[in-house]
Amino acid sequence: MTETVSKSRLLWACRRGMLELDVLFMPFVNEAYDDLVEADKVIFQRLLTCEDPELFSWFMGHTACPDLELKMMIDAILKRVKV
Repeated sequence: MTETVSKSRLLWACRRGMLELDVLFMPFVNEAYDDLVEADKVIFQRLLTCEDPELFSWFMGHTACPDLELKMMIDAILKRVKV
């Protein structure tokens, strides 16, 4: 997924094997993805290519994401969920 993809394909890619990830990704795509600049859309798509256990660990703060762009996107998604 190096170029931006259709919203329906993106929503399909957001359906993960873990409910914890679904509840982060699906609302983000529905509510915030369209407002991202093109470069950030590509970063989000790259984030979706990561494995679920890795994503879970990063989002739950168990380990730090080594990729700064992906970490920025993770932080943006988490910021949206925290009130």
